[in-house]
Amino acid sequence: MRFRHRILAVGVAGATLVPVVSVTAFADPGAPGVRAASAAAATSPAEGTRVDRVPTPKLAWYKCYETAECATVRLPLDYDAPKGATTEIAVLRLKARNAKKRIGSLFVNPGGPGGQGTALAYAAPYFLGADVLDRFDIVGFDPRGIGFSDNVACFRSTRDQALALAGMNVAFPVGAKQESAYIKSAKALGKGCSTTGKKLAGAMSTAEAARDMDVLRRAVGDKKLSYLGFSYGTALGQYYAGMFPDRLRAVAVDGVINPVSWVGTPKTGNQILDERLRSADGAYKALKEILVRCGKAGKTKCAFAAYGDPVKNFDVLAKRLKAKPADIGGTKVTYADFVGAMLGDLYAPDGYMYIDSDATDLWKATSPASTAAQAAAARKTLAARIAERRAEVRRQRDAAGKITAKDFPYFNDLDAFSGVTCTDGRHPKKAGSWPGLTAAADKRAPYFGRAWGWSSVQCAGDSWKVRDEDAYTGPFNRRTNAPVLFVGNYYDPATNYNEAVSSSRLLPNSRLLSSNSWGHTAYGTSACVTKAVDGYLVSGALPPEGTVCVGDIQPFAQNPPSALDTRGPANAAAMATRPAAAGQATQLPPVATRVPASILLGTR
Repeated sequence: MRFRHRILAVGVAGATLVPVVSVTAFADPGAPGVRAASAAAATSPAEGTRVDRVPTPKLAWYKCYETAECATVRLPLDYDAPKGATTEIAVLRLKARNAKKRIGSLFVNPGGPGGQGTALAYAAPYFLGADVLDRFDIVGFDPRGIGFSDNVACFRSTRDQALALAGMNVAFPVGAKQESAYIKSAKALGKGCSTTGKKLAGAMSTAEAARDMDVLRRAVGDKKLSYLGFSYGTALGQYYAGMFPDRLRAVAVDGVINPVSWVGTPKTGNQILDERLRSADGAYKALKEILVRCGKAGKTKCAFAAYGDPVKNFDVLAKRLKAKPADIGGTKVTYADFVGAMLGDLYAPDGYMYIDSDATDLWKATSPASTAAQAAAARKTLAARIAERRAEVRRQRDAAGKITAKDFPYFNDLDAFSGVTCTDGRHPKKAGSWPGLTAAADKRAPYFGRAWGWSSVQCAGDSWKVRDEDAYTGPFNRRTNAPVLFVGNYYDPATNYNEAVSSSRLLPNSRLLSSNSWGHTAYGTSACVTKAVDGYLVSGALPPEGTVCVGDIQPFAQNPPSALDTRGPANAAAMATRPAAAGQATQLPPVATRVPASILLGTR
C-alpha cells in the first residue's frame, strides 16, 4: 500500500527535504572536486585528534533484507574518551550495481531528527537515479540513539512514557487547558531525557553524528566524503563541512536548514526554534498560493472554489472548527486536526489535490447551507479517509514494533527528536513562555505558527538540563575543499526556501539550486533538480549559477497526476513491508520529516 502523508487523520494524535564533465577525475573516491577550492580550510587539530585517534573499524558485513548488507560498529560515546564507554551504530549498504565503474560510497540521511539512514539507503533503488546507483555503494547509518542503533529511552517503561506524554496527544494545543497539559508533558519529557535517558541524550548532538560519519567514511575505504542529505539531514551535511572542511568529495543537501538558525546565537537564543527557522512561514506561503491558484482555476479544476474565495473560506472553515469540532463518524475533527492535516497535505508535490478535497468535504460537512444529504455524504467520505489513515499508521507502527521490540514496544521517536534538537541549540528558558510565543508566531504565519512553534517546548531551559559539552556551534562558513550543492524549494512547508538561500551565502565555495516546486524537498519532484543533483554527485559538475528548476507538478495547471508514488516512511517499517528492490527510481525519497511532536506520537 502506498503511504500518503496527506490523508486527513484524527484520533491518532492528530493529522498527519547540468553541465557534465568527464568522470575520470573521480575514479579515485578521494580525488578532488572539479571546482575544488585552492585554499580550503583545514580540520582543526582538536577535531582531527578526536576522530583520527579512533581506530578504523572493521565492518563485518552480512547479507540482510534480501538486497542489502548490514553491520554494526561500536564507536566512542564521548570522543574525548576514545577508550571509554561506547555506543552501537547500525549501518546498511547497497553495493554499486557496476563494480567496474564504482566511484566509492554515498552516505545518505533522511532527516528528522530521528530518521533512519539505514531505511533511506535500503529504499535507494526506488528514488535515486540509475547512474548514482550504478557507481556508488549507498550507505546509511542510524544516528546514535535512533533506529537500529542503541536507542535513547527517556522513560523506564512504555507505561511511564504513555502516562507522561498524554498531554501531548494533540496535533498542537489550543486554549489554556490543552496548553497547560501539553507543557506538563513536555516538562516530563525534558526531565526524563535529562535523567533516565541522560547517557545517550547528552551524546546525541549533530556534531557526534558528524564524527561518527567521518569514522565510518574511513571504515568503508573512502578518502573523502560523498553525501546526500534531506531536511534535517542538511544540517548534518553542513556540520560535517564545518568540522571537516578538507574531507569532502561531494555534499548535496536538499530541503535546507541553516545551521546558525538551528543552533541559535546569543541574540536569538530566547526565540523558539521556529522563530529562527520559519517553517511556519513556508507552510503558510505554500497554502495561500494553492488557495489563490484554486480561485483562479475555478470550480472545474478546484472544487473548493465553488463556494467563493478559497482564501477567505479557508479561514471561515478554520474558525468554524475552532468554535466547534466537526463530528465525523463519531470522531471529532478539531481545528488543530484540520491544520495538522493541511500541513501533511503540503508535504507532497500533489498535495494540492488533497487540500482541495479535504477542505471541500469539511466545508460541506459543517456548512449551514449544506443539505442533510450533502453533509452526510461529506461526513461519510471523510470518515473513510480517517479510517484509512489510522490503519496505515498502525500498520507502520506494528511493523516497526515487530522488528525493534517485544510485547509492548517502546517507540522513542520523540525522545530521539528531542535528544538532537534540544541538545544542539539554544531555547527559551521557561516552558511557560510558549503560549505567548506561539500565539505571536500564529499572527506572523497563520494556522502554522502554533503547529510548528510547539514542537520544541520540551527543550525549554527549565526542563531540559542535559548538555553535550562537545556540541558544535560553528563556525559554519569555512571554505571547503569541494563545493557544496544546496537545493531549495520555493514552496517547501517544512524547510523554508530562505534557509537554503542564507546557507548558500554563508558557506564559501557553494552553489544554490532553486526550484519552483511543491512539497517537502525537491529531489524527485523535478526532473531538472534530479538531473542536476545526480550529475553533481557523480561528476562533481555544478549546475550553472542562478539555475531555477520547475516542479513537474504545478497546482491546478494540469490533469491530476495518476502515477505518482509518494514517500514511504523513513523507518524500520520501510524494510519490514517493502518488496525486494526493483532498481527503478519510481518514488520520492522517504524523507523523515521534522513534524509537530504529536504527529511523532503516532497511535498513542
